[in-house]
Amino acid sequence: MGFALVVVVVVMAGFGGLLCECKCEIKGIFNFGDSNTDTGGFFAAFPPQKKPFGMTYFNKPVGRATDGRVIVDFLAQAIGIPFLSPYLKSIGGDYRHGANFATAASTVRLPNTSLFVTGVSPFSLGIQLNQLKELQSRILDHSSLEVSTPLPSMSTFGKALYTFYIGQNDFTGNLAYIGISGVKKYLPEVISQITSTIKEVYGIGGRTFWVLNLAPIGCYPAFLVELPHETWDLDEFGCMISYNNAVIDYNNMLNKALQQTRDVLPNASIVYVDTHSVLLDLFHHPSSYGMKYGTRACCGQGGGPYNFNPQVFCGNSKLINGSTLTATACEDPNNYVSWDGIHVTEAANKIVSLAILNGSCFDSPFPLHHICDLKPIG
Repeated sequence: MGFALVVVVVVMAGFGGLLCECKCEIKGIFNFGDSNTDTGGFFAAFPPQKKPFGMTYFNKPVGRATDGRVIVDFLAQAIGIPFLSPYLKSIGGDYRHGANFATAASTVRLPNTSLFVTGVSPFSLGIQLNQLKELQSRILDHSSLEVSTPLPSMSTFGKALYTFYIGQNDFTGNLAYIGISGVKKYLPEVISQITSTIKEVYGIGGRTFWVLNLAPIGCYPAFLVELPHETWDLDEFGCMISYNNAVIDYNNMLNKALQQTRDVLPNASIVYVDTHSVLLDLFHHPSSYGMKYGTRACCGQGGGPYNFNPQVFCGNSKLINGSTLTATACEDPNNYVSWDGIHVTEAANKIVSLAILNGSCFDSPFPLHHICDLKPIG
């Protein structure tokens, strides 16, 4: 059935067309994002995280909004570097091969105070960019560093991969209140902020950028429960057509903006990668990937077609109408696309990562196998 092109922007100036004689020309990863690629940033700032998160791979909660690894974990494994430490981690962090600035609930646009109390993270893309700049400035100012500080060398910044997987919270945060037409009014601002961030990172030495597009939110159990829709707005696979079409419109705008960014950054390699199409195919045809459930959450409460209760989030218990309800995890998350109704399982993240690594998501083509001896991500 094949994937449509995945929207990812990769800026890799120093790597294009270069055959690698060493193990890998990519020396690190700096990631900007939200809960889809958060590896513990949010829970370093706002602990704790409870079971069953992390149950599949780590056997304990490790700050990831899934049962195991996220996409950036698989990318790190493939190029042969350790999992990225969250920038906000104060104990035991190792930043020699990059850093993860992603935090759950982050937005591209700067949130206001009223939005924060409704669950939006204060660590917007602009804040994450400032964190990158601060990290670089600390390295430049050697006098402020202790010898044992595990930080990257300055050369790493020019040979690193800069990944962006952010914007979903900008898109979904107000959907229930102002609808698709209201959200569409500020989406150009979201895209403009992403492209301006790429330009700023380029200005401080970055040359390789991947920007992942938005997922098909019309297929996620949480949104199927919470967003208003009619039965006629569901496709044959149970996904909301209007919301998914709005995501496609956004992704097309993002792709066009990234093409324009290439024109003003001639020494950068910019690739648009379409994770959306991979995920959409997963939700529509889970059995084609050895899974059983598309639009049903593994970890949730209430059963039914979606197994999602917005009053009881995965791993939590709540007293409702005199009864204690608990959102528990299924025993076989590898059979589910959706982990908790909002995020996908490790199994789904792995399938998306494999599509990225084999280059089927890239537009324009990116010679990843030529510049890096990729390792298995089993």
